[in-house]
Amino acid sequence: MPTILGQNQYGKAENRVVKITRDGATHHIKDLNVSVSLSGDMDEVHYSGSNANVLPTDTTKNTVYAFAKEHGIESAEQFGIHLARHFVSSQEPIHRARIRIEEYAWERIEVPGEARHSFVRKGQETRLAQVTYDGSSWEVVSGLKDLTVLNSTDSEFWGYVKDKYTTLPEAYDRILATEVSGRWRFNWTDDARPAPDWDESYEQARKHMLQAFAETYSLSLQQTLYAMGTRIIDHRDEIDEVRFSLPNKHHFLVDLEPFGLKNDNEVYFAADRPYGLIEATVLRDGSEAKIPADLTNL
Repeated sequence: MPTILGQNQYGKAENRVVKITRDGATHHIKDLNVSVSLSGDMDEVHYSGSNANVLPTDTTKNTVYAFAKEHGIESAEQFGIHLARHFVSSQEPIHRARIRIEEYAWERIEVPGEARHSFVRKGQETRLAQVTYDGSSWEVVSGLKDLTVLNSTDSEFWGYVKDKYTTLPEAYDRILATEVSGRWRFNWTDDARPAPDWDESYEQARKHMLQAFAETYSLSLQQTLYAMGTRIIDHRDEIDEVRFSLPNKHHFLVDLEPFGLKNDNEVYFAADRPYGLIEATVLRDGSEAKIPADLTNL
């Protein structure tokens, strides 16, 4: 045979599931986008078309909805753990399951009276989780994307390399803005240890990341990125690795001199592109980097 089959997987992507939990007049909402990928003994379906080892992708979709009822959705990570364990343990040909989840946050609309069932979508931030299980060990990576942050001062950029193509003036007081895409990997890998409190861990990692962004006097976005990752690892023992992709959302001072006006760091043009793209991994000392450098599909 002139060719052989390489790495492969299959599943059902972007299963939107909304779970409402009713506690009397108070309702709670979980809104997830769940993608399932399965791999294992799947050579024959590629070579001969035999579906003998294939669990239909429609079945994986149905499982997502059934598990939302049977297990509820305590957190994105825990829901992913339930699904991954089920697919690997219930289907002999399946050796590895990867569950990717996006969670969309809703905020309760508070109104007079007892009714507490109205919500408004909360910001643009999307919570992320990826759970991978091979029958014996777990890898859980959580994170977020589309979280836009801005410091209106306490940021500089100067002393950089200059050549004949350099036109950027040095800045000693600038706006620093970025849209955070971040992932963090847990050191929980087996059922012998208690799993972290996933929701608490997410909220705390997010808090420390934002505090580091706000409190760092930045001489470069790289410096700020490192401070954000370090702050998470220093305060969260369950996390060993953090990776950020931070596009530098440039804000340029507008030239107001043609109008006889002085622009004293007050009026800016917010450019959407091109943008500087700053990416790096921060590791706990002694840990191995496992989060992919390209976060596009993670």
